[in-house]
Amino acid sequence: MVFFILKCLISGFLIAAASGVARRYPGAGALIASLPLVSVLGMIWLWLEKPDRLNMSNHAEATFWYVLPSLPMFLLIPRLLRAGVPFWNALLAGCALTIVLYLGTTWTLARFGSGG
Repeated sequence: MVFFILKCLISGFLIAAASGVARRYPGAGALIASLPLVSVLGMIWLWLEKPDRLNMSNHAEATFWYVLPSLPMFLLIPRLLRAGVPFWNALLAGCALTIVLYLGTTWTLARFGSGG
């Protein structure tokens, strides 16, 4: 339980730091947010709990494939915002697009046997 709380505190601190920087310096905040901190932390936490090379390699490969369908969201949201769409609607549309693309990725990976 202590390890879980420590993971939450460290992970939460990094997210809070990124949003804090973004308030003052949007570009720097975007750079921090774009770093694969969640993925790296996830791999660290997973390795500390289950140091298994095959499991980690499958996890890292699957992470790569699931990053790809999330990228279009970061093009759709700013386009919608610039077109006058309210933030929450643009965010919802971006998340909906990502979910659809995740489902397509999951189906494709299952069909072709890749991604862990």
